[in-house]
Amino acid sequence: MKALSIRQPWAWLIANGYKDIENRSWPTGYRGQFLIHAAKGMTRAEYEDGADLAAQLGITIPPFDNLERGGIVGRATIVGCVEDSPSPWFFGKHGFVLKDAVTLPFQAVRGHLGFFDPTQEQEGPHG
Repeated sequence: MKALSIRQPWAWLIANGYKDIENRSWPTGYRGQFLIHAAKGMTRAEYEDGADLAAQLGITIPPFDNLERGGIVGRATIVGCVEDSPSPWFFGKHGFVLKDAVTLPFQAVRGHLGFFDPTQEQEGPHG
């Protein structure tokens, strides 16, 4: 199964079923399940932006230091790719429409740009 690296707190919001669209600058024709990879990097500003929007929608996200990063955190299904959406999570240019998100036990995996095969990129014990 392919994976897509997403920065926190957006990865947590998707895996927990809150965020129904993933914004990208590029479109995709891919449809089907994918693994949600939480990128290693997350700035305080990114965290605050996500937390502020989530709070406006009545969602409380975990504290900054409690968000898992650098591995697989969930699975979801891409059912479409749009250039416009009424979703409060849509910021354009392209939105991958998501369904059936679930959390998975954290598994450390190195991320990549675009869709990637996580089975070939697992980090060793010294990461």
